[in-house]
Amino acid sequence: MGTTYESAEDLAAALRRAAEAHGRHEARTGQEDPNWPDWYALYMVRERAGEELPT
Repeated sequence: MGTTYESAEDLAAALRRAAEAHGRHEARTGQEDPNWPDWYALYMVRERAGEELPT
């Protein structure tokens, strides 16, 4: 499956949404996530595909 963004602004907005969601994820777990790039990537791909998002 490929994931594309229409523009740099579209990609930046997706990164901001992932960052916000990841902040909530870290608050729930009570610890920093050293694998945040993997989490962001999963979130962004699933969001674009309309699939269930990680929590």
